[in-house]
Amino acid sequence: MTVDDFASVNLAPDGENPDKGDLPFDVPILPLKDTVVYPLTVVPLAVGQERSLKLVDDVAARDRLIGLVAQRNAETQLAGPDEVFHVGTLGKIHQLLKMPDGTIRLVMQGLQRVRVLEYSQEQPYLIARVQPMPETEEEGLQVDAMARNVVSLFQQLVNLSPYLPDELVAAAMNVESSRQLAYFVAMNLRLELEQRQRFLETDSISEKLKVLTGYLNKELEVLELGRKIQSEAQEQMTKAQRDYYLREQLRAIQKQLGEESPEEAEIRDLREKVENSGMPEEARKEAERELSRLEKIPSASPEHGVIRNYLDWLTALPWDVSTGKTIDVAEARRILEYLAVRKLKEERQEGEADPSAMKEPILCFVGPPGVGKTSLGQSIARAMGRKFIRQSLGGVRDEAEVRGHRRTYIGAMPGRILQAIRRAESNDPVFMMDEVDKIGADWRGDPSSALLEVLDPEQNKDFRDHYVDVPFDLSKVMFITTANTLETIPAPLRDRMEILQLAGYTEEEKVQIAKRYIVLKQMKAHGLKPEEVAVEDDALHTIVRDYTREAGVRNLEREVATVYRKAAREIAEGVAATVQVTPEKVREYLGRPRHFAEVAERVDRPGVVTGLVWTPVGGEIVFIEAASMPGAKVLKLTGQLGDVMRESAEAAYSCIRSRLAKLGAPENYFEKHDIHIHVPAGAVPKDGPSAGVTMATALASIVTGRPVRHDVAMTGEITLLGKVLPIGGLKEKVLGAHRAGITTIILPRRNEGDLEDLPAELREQMEFVPVETIDEVLAKALLPAKEGENSKRHAPFGEPTPA
Repeated sequence: MTVDDFASVNLAPDGENPDKGDLPFDVPILPLKDTVVYPLTVVPLAVGQERSLKLVDDVAARDRLIGLVAQRNAETQLAGPDEVFHVGTLGKIHQLLKMPDGTIRLVMQGLQRVRVLEYSQEQPYLIARVQPMPETEEEGLQVDAMARNVVSLFQQLVNLSPYLPDELVAAAMNVESSRQLAYFVAMNLRLELEQRQRFLETDSISEKLKVLTGYLNKELEVLELGRKIQSEAQEQMTKAQRDYYLREQLRAIQKQLGEESPEEAEIRDLREKVENSGMPEEARKEAERELSRLEKIPSASPEHGVIRNYLDWLTALPWDVSTGKTIDVAEARRILEYLAVRKLKEERQEGEADPSAMKEPILCFVGPPGVGKTSLGQSIARAMGRKFIRQSLGGVRDEAEVRGHRRTYIGAMPGRILQAIRRAESNDPVFMMDEVDKIGADWRGDPSSALLEVLDPEQNKDFRDHYVDVPFDLSKVMFITTANTLETIPAPLRDRMEILQLAGYTEEEKVQIAKRYIVLKQMKAHGLKPEEVAVEDDALHTIVRDYTREAGVRNLEREVATVYRKAAREIAEGVAATVQVTPEKVREYLGRPRHFAEVAERVDRPGVVTGLVWTPVGGEIVFIEAASMPGAKVLKLTGQLGDVMRESAEAAYSCIRSRLAKLGAPENYFEKHDIHIHVPAGAVPKDGPSAGVTMATALASIVTGRPVRHDVAMTGEITLLGKVLPIGGLKEKVLGAHRAGITTIILPRRNEGDLEDLPAELREQMEFVPVETIDEVLAKALLPAKEGENSKRHAPFGEPTPA
């Protein structure tokens, strides 16, 4: 309905109810969503719910009176008595129109306020007993003044608001009753549901006018602010246009006077940078093409900033800036071969034009955490006199991180490769890519595939970043990658790199690292002087042996830091002037030891053998247990074993079963016994064939009743015929055994050459027994059979003791 339609409705006089008295009476209740109907107003309503349609049909045939009450929550579909407010408006249907879609359009005339006392019916629609709530109407000059102020503010609001028609001002000025004025103005304001309901429940007309004044002032402030913002935006647009015309006029004046404009100076500077950048021909043509475009584009255009940013990147890249010096081979012992080749090439191929003659190797340092892979890369950079840059690839899943985004995207930038090259300001830095084994892939692409070109010496001389889109020579960059394991590196990427295995450290090596580096570093970090704190070698041995068990030295550094922190506290508190750190002091500072040599305790009965395993964080020992019990030749395997390890256990079972007579056990032993093989740490997945020898030894031990030597650990793959096959990761496994206190290692004979990789002091401290068959393993590992009572104690579980 329009305003004229509302005006044509004859409102009942104030407080008049032609059909009901002032006593409580029953009336149907229509819950309203996001709507509050006021007395003395006319409101259009749409009715669509089934129960509401039923209500309208019933009252249309009678007195047409309906109680209009707002719902507390507009999301509620069929509001009940507890989900509507208790104060509403008694309304009368003025017009009713049924629509083709089944809904009904009503024009409701608000009569007076009512309070819901109680509900007498909920189905098919709500019926409640209500009581009229007349408002308190004050008279006097103050109320008249407040009413006139409301009309004035409402007039200003209509003039500023685009959603209120001008006819509302005339309608408000013609209202004589303050009560009707208050409800009329409130109906045309944008108020929240709670505010409308509060306004309806306010009893005093003067209070209603006061509340309206506050609402109107707030709405006027919002509209004034919006108009101000719009005006400022219009002024800025006009100013930008004026500046453009003035700039064009200034450019014309400068041209007449022979002067250079700021835009021309910018183009000239960029052109000089392009000429002095040393970029190749293809990149130079692209830069000049973009410069020509930049000259024709106004500086206010967004494209101007995009092209300017692109040219800044092109000219900032170190196309012909190198920092390498003569290589000092003596400074980098661990990669002598690569640096020696590089040094000879530089000396003997000077003046050659073939850039491929100086291709850099792509090295991959693989080893457990904390063994110094990143530090080694920094040392290489120092030895070569180059800049060192590092990028972590762990968790990178977007191919654009490597190759960059195309310039068509907003906020596009080059990838991490060229960004790092720009920061290094050199085209031949030592570039370390950490955690290459932890790159992910998802719908955004596979970053490892993008690295195939970067880490290929045959291709990276023409590397194209999506943003720059011209070839950049990466062949002078020495790329070094690091990883904890090779298994997760894609095979094509792994094939492009020279793999260098970095194993963990021995106890003596850790002590020397602590003495030469960690102790000095922590002393400075804690503000101590050499004469204040002295750490004995035995104390370092204690920390390494009893408080750390790792391949690297990170935990060792943490424990040394704890020692220095506690020593600094004693000195600061005046407890001691100097501190001598002894093994006893270490235990006082660090508490009880965290690691023990448990081999002797675990391997003290038949069926328990110490094996060696390789993990991404270094080598470790593992206890493999076997038990027998009366049964019918069932082999049970537990410990979260992989398929390969399960097959290895079955091969060991068959191998020992075929040797029962040779071992001096009954040939029908397995027919009368069930065998259970368990590998502890059941929550850790385990796989691989290298535990075959260990499982076979555990079975032989349980069958013969002979325990295994507690100082012996073993590794090797077993065949059905009892052959011992070679395995991998021997150095890491031996270091892990040494940390656990093992002194004798049984290994495949074909792995004997791998012992040369071990430190000389480790080869002297430990005994290594190369074997070819399981018989040699059992001869070395099993303790001799005992007679009498000892033989009874070591008999297999469930096996009758021989007479």
